[in-house]
Amino acid sequence: MIQDVIRDVQHRMHGSIEALHREFKSLRTGRANAAMLDGITVDYYGSPTPIAQVANLKVPESSLIVAEPWDKSMVAAVEKAIRNSELGLNPSSDGKIVRIPIPQLTEDRRKELVKRAHHVAEESRTAIRQVRRDGNEKLKKMLKSHEISEDDEKRALDEIQKMTDKHINEVGDILKHKEQDIMAV
Repeated sequence: MIQDVIRDVQHRMHGSIEALHREFKSLRTGRANAAMLDGITVDYYGSPTPIAQVANLKVPESSLIVAEPWDKSMVAAVEKAIRNSELGLNPSSDGKIVRIPIPQLTEDRRKELVKRAHHVAEESRTAIRQVRRDGNEKLKKMLKSHEISEDDEKRALDEIQKMTDKHINEVGDILKHKEQDIMAV
């Protein structure tokens, strides 16, 4: 029973770290990366569809992404979706492919992105702490209903706290790396 609670806490904390990685992939760093476009959806015959499902995305050079829609009639929709995204990109097309130049980031934009990264990291830390709180409450209920002893509860609480500390530190390390990535010229 205790192991089920601990496994659940571990799984959910790991999920928070994975979500942080996904969120950071969408933050621009000044270098072309197809994952930057992951959050963009294209109106595909009336249905919002992720861009990667309507176009082949390539990165031929460090400052350019190329989107080649499988259906050539979707070129304009892909271009419009990218232009209307919050990424501040200005794509152009030749009727067959969409070229997305990735401009160098200004110092102000870099600072703005670092601030956003800190916000996302704090959300991740909050999620991890919430998972800890949920796990601790489950253990307290188990103790109250006499399913576990006080010693078992204390050991489990300590283990959950160690997992929490480990994952919070991991968020800090990931944030530090992303911050260096954003500020690198």
